[in-house]
Amino acid sequence: MPDFWSQVLEFATTTTQRVGDRLLQDGQFAQAAEKPDGSLVTQCDRWADEELRTAILQAFPEHGVLSEEVEHIFPAQDWCWIIDPIDGTTNFARGLPLWGISLGLLYQGTPVFGYVHLPPLHQSFHGYWAGQSGLDLPSGAFLNGQPIHASLDAPSPNHFFNICARSTYILQAPIPCKIRMLGVATYNLLTVAAGWSLGGVEATPKIWDIAAVWVITQAAGATWTAMEAEPLFPLQPGQDYGDRAYPTLVTSQASLVPVFLPLVQRR
Repeated sequence: MPDFWSQVLEFATTTTQRVGDRLLQDGQFAQAAEKPDGSLVTQCDRWADEELRTAILQAFPEHGVLSEEVEHIFPAQDWCWIIDPIDGTTNFARGLPLWGISLGLLYQGTPVFGYVHLPPLHQSFHGYWAGQSGLDLPSGAFLNGQPIHASLDAPSPNHFFNICARSTYILQAPIPCKIRMLGVATYNLLTVAAGWSLGGVEATPKIWDIAAVWVITQAAGATWTAMEAEPLFPLQPGQDYGDRAYPTLVTSQASLVPVFLPLVQRR
């Protein structure tokens, strides 16, 4: 279905660019409030969420949508978009220019296409991952249209490993790389896909944090390790995914899983 995938990529590109340009203009006026889970939300999050959902329903009326700010119930349609209107809301609300817009397209409950646009950095990642879907789709992972691949380097003090705010406990462990904390779950893991870091951990990401990057990182040759027994995918229609966390380790190579996994599992 080459025409379909061209349409998907064009839609993701133009829609996130349009929404991102508006967020860049409005971000300086963003007023943040606390959600029940303690995370921040702004009017910009809510506007972007509605704008993305509306655009998807206009372009793909037969597709379902699950979003961070509104709808957490996975729908029954074969095709479903999972969106994070602003990944890195705390950065966005505090004026730190590192945040992104994430779109993941799932087929029968499993992601097959991911797109993440980071407006302040002028960077857009996308990728395709057929997995066991049986779909005929393009392959590869890309940054601004150019192919990317995870690093083949061995760990050293001059390489990076990314952590999240809820995984700082590993600072007490002998990490064989320099530590970075970026404050954006998608970008944390996308730096592994791009070959800039050797690994990254996210202790409590939600489905909208991982739907797109699950595709892109694996398409770039990285290894995704789910740190829980329950299968990640396929998502099940009718289930509420608002509160489920997906603790995740991504490494640039499968051989690095036994290096980093024991460290990030320490509690």
